Amino acid sequence: MIAYGPDYLHMYSRAPIYVDRIIKGSKPADLPVEQPTKIELLINLKTAKTLGVEVPLSLLIRADELLE
Repeated sequence: MIAYGPDYLHMYSRAPIYVDRIIKGSKPADLPVEQPTKIELLINLKTAKTLGVEVPLSLLIRADELLE
């Protein structure tokens, strides 16, 4: 019904940067580990309605995507 986590599309778009660094000679162990910087909040309103759960307006406003 509600998902809160990293934006995987954004994370996958960062992968070629690491590949480029490795091809240019950097050791994978020397590359920094990046933490997700973009977090998404998704709410499935159809599931909430089916379960009889009323989602607060404040949560709906903060959601990045609403599924109906």
